[in-house]
Amino acid sequence: MMLATDLDGTFLAGSPAHRQQLYRLVDRHPEIRLTFVTGRGLEAVMPLLSDPSLPRPDYVICDVGGTVVDGRTLQPIQPLQTRIDRRWPGEHAVADAMSGFAGLVRQDVPQERRCSYFCEPEALAGVRGEIEATARKLGCSVLYSADRYLDILPPDTDKGRTLAALAEHLQLPRDRVLVAGDTLNDLSMYTSGFQGVCVGESEPALVKATDQLSNVFQAQAPGCGGILEAITHFDLLDADDPHLRETVERSTGTSDLVMVYHRLPYEEYVEDGQRKRRRPTSPNGIIPSLLGFFGSGQKGSWVAWSVDDPKLGKFQTRTPVDPDAYPDLTVARVPLSQTEVDAFYKRFSKEAFWPMLHTFWERARFSEDDWNIYLRVNRKFAEATAAEAAPGATVWLHDYNLWMVPAYLRELRPDVRIAFFHHTYFPSADVFNVVPWRREILGSLLQCDYIGFHIPRQVENFVDVVRGAMPTEVLEREGCAPRFLTYGCAVGLDEVSTRIRVGDRVVGLGAHPVGTDLKRIETGLAQPRVRVRLEQIRREFAGRKLVLSVERLDYTKGTLEKLLAFEQLLTQQPDLRGKVNLLMVCVPAAREMTVYRELQTQIEQAVGRINGRYAMLDWTPVRFFARPLPFEEVLAHYAAADVMWITPLRDGLNLVAKEFVAAHGIEGSSGTLVLSEFAGAAAELKGAVLTNPHDQNDLVAGLRQALSMPEHEGIGRQRQLFDIVRYYDIERWGRDFLDAADGAGSGADQHRYAMRGLAA
Repeated sequence: MMLATDLDGTFLAGSPAHRQQLYRLVDRHPEIRLTFVTGRGLEAVMPLLSDPSLPRPDYVICDVGGTVVDGRTLQPIQPLQTRIDRRWPGEHAVADAMSGFAGLVRQDVPQERRCSYFCEPEALAGVRGEIEATARKLGCSVLYSADRYLDILPPDTDKGRTLAALAEHLQLPRDRVLVAGDTLNDLSMYTSGFQGVCVGESEPALVKATDQLSNVFQAQAPGCGGILEAITHFDLLDADDPHLRETVERSTGTSDLVMVYHRLPYEEYVEDGQRKRRRPTSPNGIIPSLLGFFGSGQKGSWVAWSVDDPKLGKFQTRTPVDPDAYPDLTVARVPLSQTEVDAFYKRFSKEAFWPMLHTFWERARFSEDDWNIYLRVNRKFAEATAAEAAPGATVWLHDYNLWMVPAYLRELRPDVRIAFFHHTYFPSADVFNVVPWRREILGSLLQCDYIGFHIPRQVENFVDVVRGAMPTEVLEREGCAPRFLTYGCAVGLDEVSTRIRVGDRVVGLGAHPVGTDLKRIETGLAQPRVRVRLEQIRREFAGRKLVLSVERLDYTKGTLEKLLAFEQLLTQQPDLRGKVNLLMVCVPAAREMTVYRELQTQIEQAVGRINGRYAMLDWTPVRFFARPLPFEEVLAHYAAADVMWITPLRDGLNLVAKEFVAAHGIEGSSGTLVLSEFAGAAAELKGAVLTNPHDQNDLVAGLRQALSMPEHEGIGRQRQLFDIVRYYDIERWGRDFLDAADGAGSGADQHRYAMRGLAA
């Protein structure tokens, strides 16, 4: 059978339970084909095709019958579309002919093969005959609706005629087509011989016009509920059809807070054929900080992936983290094969999304096969999350690896509050739109109740992307100052959107730069071996300025650009030779990540060239470490360095900058931070020397300024920076984010909001 349905007030209306029941039936029943039949233009329908909560239609008839396309490819159905095109004289011919009627106002909505107007009944009464005569001369039809809307269409074109032509084209008997609508604009579908339903709360004029038609059923329930009534009334499916009677079973857990992160809260390793665990050794301070939310009796779950290796025995899905430290926290391990991990994380996320997010879109490699694996992994995460969350729980999702989880999770658990934090940079529309699946990703993210980014610029980039994909209303905005720089850096902004409405959903937005873990840094600096190492470094570089660089091997980090600038500085200022050292810690990528091999070779060649050109017997200008250092070792270098030189070409935030400031603040010393103005932290860290890594001369100037800075200026800048880093630490970041998410409402609140809107 085919369900051919109007949208507003019909397929998009009804109770949440009826909507989900019908959508699930249409999605899963192998014999049901879905056709959207609407007065909207195709551009206005496209956002609905990105909504993961709606089934994708097989066909779309829009522009009141003027356009008919395949719902999957959006390509015209031929020869139906060509027949309509031949009868249409063209938009400009119609608009010019109608421009002489003062009572008509052209609607500013997307449309093709159709010109739509507003018209007041009083103004129309005197010129109606003239309008119809003018339309006849053009070979067009006139359609009136709701006493105030008028459409000029190709002759013999309306919803019913185009649907009849499609049914004939598909060789589908008319008694196997159910049409559904709620306004007089849908009347042509009922008079074309199809079985039809006027859903509950339909426009009285439609009810009156169809009341005597034997093929039309007047339903009681509005929207989707009325369509379900009609399917039963017309016996379109067998009474014992399992899809019709299928109920939605919800698996719920007991966790009030569910943390969903791609990494486990501990490290797993294999020794002697056994899976073992240890505390995280990564300097990433986010994991211990997120664990802190479960240390005070907060019952919760942590959802993360783990490799399911059959050689290691039965996979344990749920396991405690630390019964002593976190007695109420359980880890829900999502079992992934090594193939899935390689495709989902190491290859697809890093080779498709990562370069695009950092505006290196030309490096992005998109694969439909990898996308399908990405979807499968995200669904696994959503299913595990749904099983852990208590009714009304808060689910906190992290980063782009899990973009599609909100879509699946909202379907499984419409009651939960979904909060998402984006740890990486989020680009503007002209970059993000290169992603083949951008509409699906946006549709998923808009199922969240709250989305957080590091800085206002990234929030506005997201809003920019959404506005370009679907009708969006900005409900609230606020000023960025004094918390953030406005016009003082490349990523500054004066105002930021904090609430948007897209369709029937309201999504809260916010800027929350991740803070650093001061307690961890203070504890580390107090360790005796760190104190010893700190003094060793200070003695080693005594009498020379130590410039420190700590980053991962990645083309986004500006490592090669930094080396070339340092080489230029030594060339321009011979007096600095022997007086300054650049110490670079560049953590290499995993061996499987071949995309970085060429960059590593270029960096190593630049280091060799600089040292070969300028080294002296007692001085090597660049010390280069292509390996990770223990966090305690990094802390000692932070505290010993005179200058921290951070030059990413694009970065979501950059925590290294904050860790450096924190180390000097705790030590009571002053170090100078030279920071790329394209790092998110540049919008927050007032007191840093900002530099443009895309301009080699500016890189040189920034470093030169730091090396020659008067002591009193350095102390003042450090004091200003440490005040920011100390106040906005990682604990405050987490609390502020969750408080904002709580204030944004929940999935259940969204359903109530949507129903109030429909009732209005």
